[in-house]
Amino acid sequence: MGREFPCFRVNQNSNQYLPKSPMISPEMDAGIWSKLPEEVLERILSMLPLKTFMVLRSTCKHFKSLLFSPTFISKHSSSSSNSSPFSSFLMLSHSQCYPFFPLYDSPLGAWRSFALSLSDLLPCASGPVSLLSISKGLLCFSLPSSSSFVVCNFLTKSSRVINFPTCPFGFELLTLVSTPLGYNIFMLSSGSSTKTRTFLYDSKVQSWKSFSALDTVLSDNYHQQGVLFNGYLYFTTPEPFSLVNFDLETGMWERHNTELPGELVFVRLVSDEGNGRMYLIGGIGRNGISRSMKIWELCEGKNWVEFDRVPEMMCRKIMSVCYHNYEHLYCFWHQGLICVCCYAWPEILYYKVSRRTWHWLPKSPSVPERSACGFRWFSFVPELYASV
Repeated sequence: MGREFPCFRVNQNSNQYLPKSPMISPEMDAGIWSKLPEEVLERILSMLPLKTFMVLRSTCKHFKSLLFSPTFISKHSSSSSNSSPFSSFLMLSHSQCYPFFPLYDSPLGAWRSFALSLSDLLPCASGPVSLLSISKGLLCFSLPSSSSFVVCNFLTKSSRVINFPTCPFGFELLTLVSTPLGYNIFMLSSGSSTKTRTFLYDSKVQSWKSFSALDTVLSDNYHQQGVLFNGYLYFTTPEPFSLVNFDLETGMWERHNTELPGELVFVRLVSDEGNGRMYLIGGIGRNGISRSMKIWELCEGKNWVEFDRVPEMMCRKIMSVCYHNYEHLYCFWHQGLICVCCYAWPEILYYKVSRRTWHWLPKSPSVPERSACGFRWFSFVPELYASV
């Protein structure tokens, strides 16, 4: 065989001979792709964006098995232990957007052009459903027509239907809590009794537990969920304000013996569980009217230390949109942000804890100009391995 020589082309301006660029196929040779070592495939998959992950498992059986293999899960989990590999979103649930859920991409600082579709989340659902709670990539809905809840992970397109513990069943303050080995669903229910009982669903054993009646009245703000902190769910009571917590392991209630700041008109809690920090957001005023809003941080589990306050003009706006109807206000933690929301208002007032700055999140373009109340916001951080 003769020796192969490279091809050349002439540069007409300089009369130089330059090598020709080889033809490049727009697609990778299937033979080469199939021969890549497993560890290279795992490395590539761990760097793929969110949209690719959503459709990847339907590409081929090999990709699906590799994506959920123990070695890949281990590497993927260790490489993303401090942050999710996906974007994080503020999700809006509102009747005038139904059956879609608009998404605000907080790292990009923009509304996404796509929204989660209910048909993608709950393909088997019939009748109206309500989004109740989100925790670490899992979403919990109620299905009143079938007297059940459903927990789903839209990345893996998996879901589990959970029947109500009793029928008929009324519940309050439902809170979905992710655990290292699954999740819990917490709620209160008075039923036909005047005493409120606690119900807790444990995904590990796929069953409900009922605990003794609660000996105190919790806040009448039903838009505020329980706040997870150090293995306990925390709640506030009406005036005189105090904190109570529920032990998810033992099912016991305790009153948290910390003195709250004075002249409080309303109180809300948020928790940065990953960093072991809890904050209190409260309105300061007299005669049931809040004139200012402040943030306190719980220090050493004993004392509330003032952390910051809402600027005067922003405080006036949030108070005016809720018409001093403070049960419409609720707060939650989202990726370094303390979000203050109003059930009757389409915007979010949020606080960047690291920079100590306040900002307004504009309303979603999906929300009509004239929209009724019913704005429910959630922190949504997709997780591939959040199991239902």
